[in-house]
Amino acid sequence: MQAAVLLLLVFTDAVTLKKVCSYQDVLDHLNLTTDNNVFRLTRPVLDHTQPTTVELDIILFAILSVRWNNHRISWDPEEFCGITKVSVPQDILWKPDLFIYEMIQKDESPMNTYVDVTYDGHVTSDQDVKLVSTCKMDVHKFPFDTQSCNITIGSANYCGERERPFWLTYTFTFSTCFHPPLTSAKEMRLVPFSNSSRATQFSREMIKTQGEWEFLQLSVTRTNFSIHDSQIWENLIYTFTMKRRPLLYVINFLLPIVFFLTLDLASFFIADHRGEKLGFKVTVLLAISVLLLILNDILPSMSNKTPLIATYCIVIFALMLLSLLETILVTYLLDKSSQEKLRVMKNCEDKQGRDDRKTDQAKRSCCSCICKASGDDHQGEVNPVAEEVNTNIQPGDGGVLMLILEQQKELQKTLNLHLGCRGESCKLMLLAARINKAFFFFYIAAVSVFLLLIFAEWSS
Repeated sequence: MQAAVLLLLVFTDAVTLKKVCSYQDVLDHLNLTTDNNVFRLTRPVLDHTQPTTVELDIILFAILSVRWNNHRISWDPEEFCGITKVSVPQDILWKPDLFIYEMIQKDESPMNTYVDVTYDGHVTSDQDVKLVSTCKMDVHKFPFDTQSCNITIGSANYCGERERPFWLTYTFTFSTCFHPPLTSAKEMRLVPFSNSSRATQFSREMIKTQGEWEFLQLSVTRTNFSIHDSQIWENLIYTFTMKRRPLLYVINFLLPIVFFLTLDLASFFIADHRGEKLGFKVTVLLAISVLLLILNDILPSMSNKTPLIATYCIVIFALMLLSLLETILVTYLLDKSSQEKLRVMKNCEDKQGRDDRKTDQAKRSCCSCICKASGDDHQGEVNPVAEEVNTNIQPGDGGVLMLILEQQKELQKTLNLHLGCRGESCKLMLLAARINKAFFFFYIAAVSVFLLLIFAEWSS
């Protein structure tokens, strides 16, 4: 009989079904299926002096993960077939009131309505957050700039440490002393779940495309600040460091300005007495003006310092404007020299005309004198002299005399031109040539030094 009972017991254990568990059993055990306000109205601690540690994790273009411990939730996984985690609606549990200080626009990304609860009371909430925030940008080195933007996360109601006075009474023999020492009650502590290197690595893996910006680093720091010296608030600051890719701006903006500057330098080899040089420089200057208008559209307006690219454009524009003014001055001097030369030539022609008239008058007076002397009362005395002169001058000597007079006229004209060149006209031409040569070397030196300084500042 005992053997039969033993066999029956062994057979019963063999056919016993395996225990079946469900997530609902865990919720019933935790009393989360009823409208129990104790899980969502107050901070989930059994002792109010114990702080609630909230762990945060941010990955760029990824998930904002928030994790904290709920002291009211726990179960033994062995009692529920090894279940260690359940997902429950987030409305039935308390959640930390975290907000982002720099957010200026409401988040419109879809919300995750569930949170994960583990057997040891850890609650995890993963949310996709589309953040539109303010960021102080420094575009001094645009487009070779590196920007750092902060995302500060903190709590509005729960502070990291609250200092309050606690009055103690000390009784002695003759007197009573009241001493107000300070005790601290920590309500919430914000702790980063991932350090800076891990967050940087995860962010680089998650970013698929970066567009104009190149992601460099994500750093995490903890800060505290107090209000009225009574409450200390803890914040987590995530700093994103990004570097702009400058290739597009270099090709479309910086290089064209260098090309126009090279054309302006080449214009010094155009002859100054022609009008093409002045028109060419004006055209190049107008092209630089168009690029300055484009710069006004692409340059960010938020900056405390003048951007180097604006200095780059303004200085080059000023140098080209100075080159245009120098061309105008040289052209003016050459025109004035030409006018002076024409005036000198006109004076020479007028003087030569007067000399010719004097020569003709002298000839006529000489002839009249000879004729008058021939009709005088002393005709007998003069006639031998005239006859002697007439006998000395041969018929072919008149042509030689006229040839000598023509050569004298040409020599006088050449001499007048040389004397006029030594005057105001030649001085103006020499001054224009010296100004043009000196400004050419100054222009090359100024452009070279400026470009070296500006590119050294960009590369630093």
